[in-house]
Amino acid sequence: MSWTRRFPAVPAALLAALLALLSLLAAAPAARAHEERPVTFPDGSGSVPEYRRADPDLIVCKTDRPAFERRISAFPEELRQRNLALYERCEKSGYRHLQEAVDAVDRPGMNIAILPGLYEEEPSLPKPTGECAALKAPDSALGYQILSYEQQVQCRHNQNLVAILGKKNLQIEGTGASRLDVVVDAKYQKLNAIRADKSDGVYFRNFTAQRTTFNSLYVLAADGFVIDDVLTRWNDEYGFLTFASDHGLYKNCESYGNGDSGIYPGSASNINDGRGYEVPRYSIEITGCRSHHNMVGYSGTAGDSVWVHDNEFDQNMGGASMDSAFPGHPGLPQNHAKFERNLIHDNNQDYYRHVADGTCAKPPIERGYERGVVCPQISMPPGTGIITAGGNWNLYEGNWVYGHQRAGFFLSAVPAFIRGEEAWSKQTDTSHHNRYADNILGKDKSGASRPNGMDVWWDGQGRGNCWQDGPDGSTPGTVPRCGERRGDVTGASARLVGEPVKLVQLLVCADYNVQARKLPAGCDWYGARGLERVETQLALAVAAVLLLVGGVLWWRRLRGSRLGTAATLAGLAGLALDVAGSTMALTATFVPALALLLLGLWWTGAGLVLRPTRPWLARLTLLLAGLTLLDAFDKAVLMIPWTPLSPAWARALVAVVWVLWAVVASARPGAAPARPAGPDDAPDGDSAPAPTPREARTAEPAEAAPDTRAPRAAGGQA
Repeated sequence: MSWTRRFPAVPAALLAALLALLSLLAAAPAARAHEERPVTFPDGSGSVPEYRRADPDLIVCKTDRPAFERRISAFPEELRQRNLALYERCEKSGYRHLQEAVDAVDRPGMNIAILPGLYEEEPSLPKPTGECAALKAPDSALGYQILSYEQQVQCRHNQNLVAILGKKNLQIEGTGASRLDVVVDAKYQKLNAIRADKSDGVYFRNFTAQRTTFNSLYVLAADGFVIDDVLTRWNDEYGFLTFASDHGLYKNCESYGNGDSGIYPGSASNINDGRGYEVPRYSIEITGCRSHHNMVGYSGTAGDSVWVHDNEFDQNMGGASMDSAFPGHPGLPQNHAKFERNLIHDNNQDYYRHVADGTCAKPPIERGYERGVVCPQISMPPGTGIITAGGNWNLYEGNWVYGHQRAGFFLSAVPAFIRGEEAWSKQTDTSHHNRYADNILGKDKSGASRPNGMDVWWDGQGRGNCWQDGPDGSTPGTVPRCGERRGDVTGASARLVGEPVKLVQLLVCADYNVQARKLPAGCDWYGARGLERVETQLALAVAAVLLLVGGVLWWRRLRGSRLGTAATLAGLAGLALDVAGSTMALTATFVPALALLLLGLWWTGAGLVLRPTRPWLARLTLLLAGLTLLDAFDKAVLMIPWTPLSPAWARALVAVVWVLWAVVASARPGAAPARPAGPDDAPDGDSAPAPTPREARTAEPAEAAPDTRAPRAAGGQA
């Protein structure tokens, strides 16, 4: 009789566990991020606009001449004289608000000059009235309306302080000595300070935009744009946001104090989808910028074909991130970002405390953004250099990545249903062919040691991923190595699903909501330590079950054997190490592997002792031992190639069956524990003693050996 017929609850329990895992995945928190009207990529026929040095066509200034002269008094003489001359023109024929000048643009290729001053755009600030107060449009998860382009034209100041709609090849430049001399301030009364929508060839230069409930500078659906020497700061979400655009260039920019990222090239034109590492061009280039004191310095949901080089991302919670985790973004899954020669360091800020203490529940103007408060909008692992959450064909080469408390590089997969795609064929389509090579890890540019908590954190899913030789700490303990040529990988793996414990951790940590002040309990991203961590709670639960079952099994079946006792003690040490390792610093990556080694030795010894009396349980125990030792090898020595799943998954499933079987075997009456080996024992020394007459009457029948005797003749004769 098979074990499934004896114990029908076992397969039912396994099925219930699998269904519970699937329901947990399906109930993963809905993603919250930038939401926009349906939009398609430009056709790619445009180009990156060039800066024009011609005199401005339109000039914007304020009317307080003494204040203006004080502002420019310290300028270099030539620049001061230029501003005075422009002011003379502006007094006669200029505009007092930037929006007025934008409205006066009547042909492509015009230049607008903004003279030094503070521009609060007072006519644009009032709340909408009349038809604009009653627009019918979907609401985003964050509470704002998702307006069509026609509604933006109809009611341009419902969400925007300055709206640039459909203007072509427009250049807007501040005339000050620095970008702080011209400030456009939304005073937390508008979603966007400046929005350029369907405005191909727009060029922004030398000013500051600040204090919005979403973005300081927003470029949407543009084929050609430049952001040159612009500062953005103190926004609920993004400093710079460009979306569904092509032929873009950020250069010499700065951003800080933003609740999401300083720089966000989301849904950059997906021009390289289907290609390998070598591509003809990138859709957006970002260079010479610094993004600091934000939730994350750089991010890009569907940040496709973006070339990010020679920038600095520091003092954020995370340095940079790419992801495929939010629905409604064209170009998913994310692919083909290239990071080169960037300084990515010391991104260890903890801004979640402002959510926990209620600061972020106040109105934006009362939160203290100008004093360093940041209100993180999504979940992310603080203390991390570069995060790739579901990206493909990304290149990270020649960057300095150091001083992070958690990890230098963080790579995890994102199943397609998270972005709203249900097809089974797409569920494992992320976390492939990401190359991390020739980076300088744990040292600054001077060569001083600035180690990361660990250099690599990877959930294990994906194919073709590789890292440079010699990372200082990684999980898994060894990772595939990159060859000299792109595409060459040593020790490549091709896992369809990540490690089970890491998957649970990611699911728990994703359950964050800044509006509801919901910080996931059990996640160390939000401050959980020791026994509070979900990994430790899982380890404790597993240890408690195995300790109870293993202890009963030892008492009932193994205590008479020296091998059984020694193996059980090894298992006890392994369980203790497993729990301890789950609470340790990230650098202690060898501890889980050592714990698995000891558990494997426990099950090996137990299986050998059980062979004479419980052969089928012994075989299952030895199978579990083999899988556990294989899992230890996989985590510490070499990720086993050609396997679609980590040994941890098979080990977990077999362990469930083993626990149930071991409980039944230990509970059956009449069996005596194995005794120490004697001279008449079998070679393994683990056969059971002969039963007493009373035991013989009460013990269950042993599994019958084949009867080789001749059949008896009728009447009882042989």
